[in-house]
Amino acid sequence: MLIGYARVSTEDQDLSLQREALKGAGCQRIYEEKSSGANRSRPELSRMLDQLRAGDVVIVSRLDRLARSTRHLLEIAEQLKEGEAGLRSLHEPWADTTSAAGRMVLTVFAGIAEFERELIRERTRSGRVAAKARGVRFGRPTKLSGDQINLAQRLVGEGRPVPEVARILKVHRATLYRALSSAS
Repeated sequence: MLIGYARVSTEDQDLSLQREALKGAGCQRIYEEKSSGANRSRPELSRMLDQLRAGDVVIVSRLDRLARSTRHLLEIAEQLKEGEAGLRSLHEPWADTTSAAGRMVLTVFAGIAEFERELIRERTRSGRVAAKARGVRFGRPTKLSGDQINLAQRLVGEGRPVPEVARILKVHRATLYRALSSAS
């Protein structure tokens, strides 16, 4: 039996293109999920793998829909092999574990894909470091400016309670406590 697996990373993404491609490839059953590929704990993937029988072939539109790392892809391919099932990718025709050549090519290309992802991670990391050196701030903006923190310190120093100062500055008291403790 040809079994399809379709995945998108977020709830607002659409599975329809993958679903149509898998139906067009002759898949009788399609497992779909909206979950990050980095997340190894995917219920529909687990359900599909548990229900495979000898001779079944899992079809994906692209390999990155199935796994994000070489290790995970090879683990899934090994699990399919142990269950006497195959794997095919519509976008990467060389990824066909129903043949020895396909298994070998899949292993090589999976390694290249992981290498490429690592290069992207490295470039992103370098870009963040360079941006920080230029003064770019990452993360959420601060709720209180330096002047507001100075005012809060003065008011608290004059004996005003923190909850009252927080109301004056229109922030939660926990925010004010954090700002006061990091300013000291």
